[in-house]
Amino acid sequence: MKKQKQLFHIACAAAFMAIAPGAWAQADIKIGYNSDMSASGSADFGVSALSGARQAAEEINAAGGVLGRKLVIVPRDDVGSPPKSIQNANELVDNEKVVAMLGGVNSGNMLAWLHIVQQKKVPTISPSATATEITNRYSKEPANYIFRVSMRDLDQITLLAAYAAKATKNKKIAIIADTTGYGQQGAKDAAHVLGLYGITPVANEKFGPKDTDMSSQLNKIKAAGADTVIVYALADANGHLMRSQEKINYFPVTLGSWANLSPPFLRIAGPELAKKMIFTASITEDSTPQSRALYDAIIKKEGKLPTYVFAAHAYDSVKILAAAMTQANSTDGEKVQQALDKLGKVDGVIKTYAPAFTKENHEALSYRDFRLVRWIDGKVVTVDDEVSRSIKPEELKQ
Repeated sequence: MKKQKQLFHIACAAAFMAIAPGAWAQADIKIGYNSDMSASGSADFGVSALSGARQAAEEINAAGGVLGRKLVIVPRDDVGSPPKSIQNANELVDNEKVVAMLGGVNSGNMLAWLHIVQQKKVPTISPSATATEITNRYSKEPANYIFRVSMRDLDQITLLAAYAAKATKNKKIAIIADTTGYGQQGAKDAAHVLGLYGITPVANEKFGPKDTDMSSQLNKIKAAGADTVIVYALADANGHLMRSQEKINYFPVTLGSWANLSPPFLRIAGPELAKKMIFTASITEDSTPQSRALYDAIIKKEGKLPTYVFAAHAYDSVKILAAAMTQANSTDGEKVQQALDKLGKVDGVIKTYAPAFTKENHEALSYRDFRLVRWIDGKVVTVDDEVSRSIKPEELKQ
């Protein structure tokens, strides 16, 4: 009998050891990440955001996890394709059983799958995509599951237009944008905000997203007498725009979006021409000691970080989700969404969120949190000139 009991205990121990890894895996709290990380001109942004999200999870886990459980980032590459991004969203929610989601870098892709997480009550934060509709689409619903820790296009334009209004000497400002939805919405927003300053653009030109010579459009802008140009396009196109400025020897004050943070802009334009573009960002790696520490931690672990700003946004997004789960004392989607709507203070690397969101406002950042930057010697550096110093956040118009 004694021997039988010993054999029974050995069998039980063996069975426990066999199922224990699976049991622990089930205990993990999974956050999905659905973004392009390989295909489009914004893939570097997606890779960088994943690095930031993983760094936040690693720090949270080192401090005991969330609700005593390990936090895991589960990534999927949408390869720049809306159908693939929809497939990823379904797979992450239905098969991986993620309790929250982080969105990708491409607004069109993210908008394609938002209905999935809204219907299935999966709290979702966009750390990258900037289209205004992302947080607005379900804003009239009793519960909106879509949030953002990123730089909304209209907020970027608000800062750019304020700089343009002060920088231009002759009040002649032009707009040039690519023909994508991203570019044309940016052009529309720019014309709207400039109008609030009493300025009508002297030219509004467009070009194809694959164009490499914008000399014709720039010559029209030059002929219109513009000394300031707002450009809305992705990084590679902006690099070619600067090359086209050099070709016709026309260098107005040139302002753009945070798309210029991407390495292709610097590579195509070259370091000297890149200096001439002023663009928006929420943070730089040297903004604060905390920012530098985050950058150094990722570099030490991964060896490179294409675009730091996107890593910082995703890092803060994961910190906010973890805080909401802790406040809700649950990973249930409805409870976490409610916590996000009335979250207490969260210390992020971009800022301290107090609060990050309200029920009426699902934007954690606004133009008050942005800065103007440029590339100097391969680094993104805050612009510190007379014009930027004269811009007062309370005076900005939307």
